[in-house]
Amino acid sequence: MSETALHGAPTMRRLPMPEFIAMLAFLFATIAFSIDAMLPALPQIAAELTPDDINRAQLILTAFVGGMGLGTLFAGPISDAIGRKRAITLGFAIYFLAALAALFAHSIEMLLIARFIQGLGAAGPRIAGLALVRDLYAGREMARITSFVMMVFIIIPALAPSIGAGMIWLAGWQGVFIGFLAFACIGAAWLNLRQAETLPPERRRPLRLSPLTEAAREVLTNRHVMLCTLILTLGFGQMFGLLSSAQQLFGEAYGKGEAFPIWFAAMALLSGSGTILNATFVTRFGMRRIAKWAYIMQSCVSATMLILLTTDLLPPGLRFPAFFAWCVSVFFMAGVTFGNLNALALQRVGHIAGMAASIVSAISTVLAVAIAAPVGLLYNGTAIPVVTATLICSAIAWFMMRFLTD
Repeated sequence: MSETALHGAPTMRRLPMPEFIAMLAFLFATIAFSIDAMLPALPQIAAELTPDDINRAQLILTAFVGGMGLGTLFAGPISDAIGRKRAITLGFAIYFLAALAALFAHSIEMLLIARFIQGLGAAGPRIAGLALVRDLYAGREMARITSFVMMVFIIIPALAPSIGAGMIWLAGWQGVFIGFLAFACIGAAWLNLRQAETLPPERRRPLRLSPLTEAAREVLTNRHVMLCTLILTLGFGQMFGLLSSAQQLFGEAYGKGEAFPIWFAAMALLSGSGTILNATFVTRFGMRRIAKWAYIMQSCVSATMLILLTTDLLPPGLRFPAFFAWCVSVFFMAGVTFGNLNALALQRVGHIAGMAASIVSAISTVLAVAIAAPVGLLYNGTAIPVVTATLICSAIAWFMMRFLTD
């Protein structure tokens, strides 16, 4: 039964399920597209805006993620107060204006500020979109829907570096931000023209200090929600760490710089099998069990990769294939775990889904940046820093899963 039905809300017009999943995938992909499309532009931005310290270009990614982390604190409560559609539209408006500012940035500092604000706006579609799903579905059914969403939206980040490279070819690194402007317009138009509001006025919570404090306290003192949040933090941290160093690793460490968009697309599409498997088996085996085994797998794969990197066991011809397979495993882990952990976190707090989604995403994203930023800055021409970080994060997540229940 849908959450709408549970609360006695009037029946609303629903989109056909394929379109509903595709639209949600587009909303969720705002963040992935905003990160992955930037990757081919980093070398050009580094050469033009920060030639004396090219590693600073990686901050373009972490600035966006940091802004998104802060934005999630507000996106959920706002969506609880004014409705999901208005909150998502507001987020796209901020995202659009920040992308416009970045388009005309002439210094790395200006670009980082614009990217931070762009991250603030991107939090709207991501967080209010997740609350929109929770309005209609719960538990394993929500995990199944989000898995299908992830299966569709993974196509966007898979193609994002290629799209970004095409924009760069046409208009330099500024062309990527033209793509962001178009993305915001399409997402806002699709939502407002096709999707009905899922949070009726009688279920909205006013933006007053007392109700907000009460809802936040309920989320922050819920042991189950906080445990899911910390595990998500470890998952996001290792994935953001890889994304921060991906362009340099493929280009400098393995000599695949020109073909990076193609390799990245292949990596994302191959790892998409994780979302297919999760959507197929989550109702049978449960969210917790699948996520636990994903972290076990990632711990074993990363430990093996670290041994190969620090020894001479691999011949030169197999070093890049081994690294590529490891990258696929990291994204596979994300596809299997993120939807399940979000559903686990929200299943007991559906009455404050916006606030819960905000707090879960804010904490996990900001702490993930604290993990990923140092990992990116430790880049030393090899994959050892990012593989080590992934091993540590996955092993701790595996241990913490022991204390989680469906």
